[in-house]
Amino acid sequence: MNRKLTIGTRGSELALWQANFVKDRLAEIGVEAELKIIKTQGDIIQHLRLDKLEGKGFFTKELEEELLSGQIDLAVHSHKDLPTVNPPGLIIAAVSDREDPSEVLIIHKDCVDISKRLSVKHAATIGTSSNRRKAQLLSIRPDLEFDDLRGNLQTRVQKLRDEKYDAIMLAKAGVSRINMDLSDFHIEELSPIMLVPAPAQGVLAIQIREDDKELFNILQGINDAEVAETIAVERKVLNLFDAGCHAPLGSYCRKVDGKFQSWTSIADDNEDFPDRVFFESETSEGMAEKIFAKYSKDRKLPSSIFITRDLDENSYLARSLKKHSIEVDDRSLIRIFPTINKLDSFILKRADWIFFNSRNAIEHFFKLEPLILKKTKIAVLGRGSEETLRKFNRTADFTGDHLGINTEGIGSEFAKLVDGQTVLFPRAEGSLQTIRKALTENTKIIDMPIYETVIEEEVDKSNADVLIFTSPSNVEAYFRENLVDPGQKIICIGNSTAKVISEMGLPYTLPYSPDEIGLAEAIFGLDY
Repeated sequence: MNRKLTIGTRGSELALWQANFVKDRLAEIGVEAELKIIKTQGDIIQHLRLDKLEGKGFFTKELEEELLSGQIDLAVHSHKDLPTVNPPGLIIAAVSDREDPSEVLIIHKDCVDISKRLSVKHAATIGTSSNRRKAQLLSIRPDLEFDDLRGNLQTRVQKLRDEKYDAIMLAKAGVSRINMDLSDFHIEELSPIMLVPAPAQGVLAIQIREDDKELFNILQGINDAEVAETIAVERKVLNLFDAGCHAPLGSYCRKVDGKFQSWTSIADDNEDFPDRVFFESETSEGMAEKIFAKYSKDRKLPSSIFITRDLDENSYLARSLKKHSIEVDDRSLIRIFPTINKLDSFILKRADWIFFNSRNAIEHFFKLEPLILKKTKIAVLGRGSEETLRKFNRTADFTGDHLGINTEGIGSEFAKLVDGQTVLFPRAEGSLQTIRKALTENTKIIDMPIYETVIEEEVDKSNADVLIFTSPSNVEAYFRENLVDPGQKIICIGNSTAKVISEMGLPYTLPYSPDEIGLAEAIFGLDY
């Protein structure tokens, strides 16, 4: 290309970082470019909430006008700010690789309470102007309050320093890109499968005139085709719901081991409990349409469920079921008894890590009042165990959250982390010990059975539409006297539970994550 390109960008530090990133990528393929700073409606109007600004392109309109008039050759946008339909005459020619799409809750240190989920104090005021974030945060912590937050990243963080909020929520991508110093705050990172991000969050979009074929061909040299395929699913979901960037909709898609995995969260407004769906497919084609169909107003949901554990009426799952008037029969079919009444302090001192694979293991371990050294780190299998751990004022140094029910994958990742160290496993008698088996020969293992389960002698049959089993012992207890009725669906928590059901020749659904959010996704995703 003979001409020097002009890149249009907003003037914030983050926008300039993004434009310079594209400029540097172009330089790598021998294309020279310069920046032109353009103010947008979203930059100028700071006193209104985002959802009160007219139109859906208030961070992009002025850049697009300059592009159409030929004043610039390309515009660099945060892809999540773009409407799903381009203005006539413009196209997205390329996208960047994807920065981590997680969210970060940045908490003032005077407002930290690690015993609570998200580590923020009761009734804390969170700064955010995102209805999507509000709806999902309220589903996890209904006690939270919210206040609108506008301005560039530095302005938002300074407002937190000035104690105008107890915490603020930002996209991790922006914080990481400009390398913000947040050392004076407590940071809680929320993975994209816990709090579903905005479609295309963490991705840059390069927009050009549709008739600039030469530039389009050149930009393919910096286009990330795999990212383009996954965010196309997310943006199609957004398009099907006809939702703008202020809608309480989150959509995240990724490709893992050749399969496409997608999470969707949508609410009617920022105070409505969101419905979530997890969907997996061999291909991205038609994926968004299948996700959209799950939210059809005419789609049938179960009228009742049975679950083999007590369900707190204020829990995530209970509130999700209550929204759709789904009746609950909750009762554990097993009793749990401790097998030891005292911990050896010498054994605890030897441990570099303590790994918990269940809530019961955590509960029974801490009832023994362990003296854990500061150097000792704690690992848990998933979000449910991590939440239980917080009740004892501890947080996990490792969690398999992002790998869901893939215990082999969690074991492999944990094995690399603890190679050559000493790991203590408090557990139930007869547990499968999948994580322990994944560890290397260099790793020392302290095996500690601390409780056993005894199944109930008599278990009443359930006529619920859905049967949810939380452990192999509960499966054994239920099917000792009972059978599955025609049409009843089965959901299993964890691979060990699923294995027992599978050996019985029964079909089942396995939630991606073995916790209440995963269960809610599985129930909402069932077909009738």
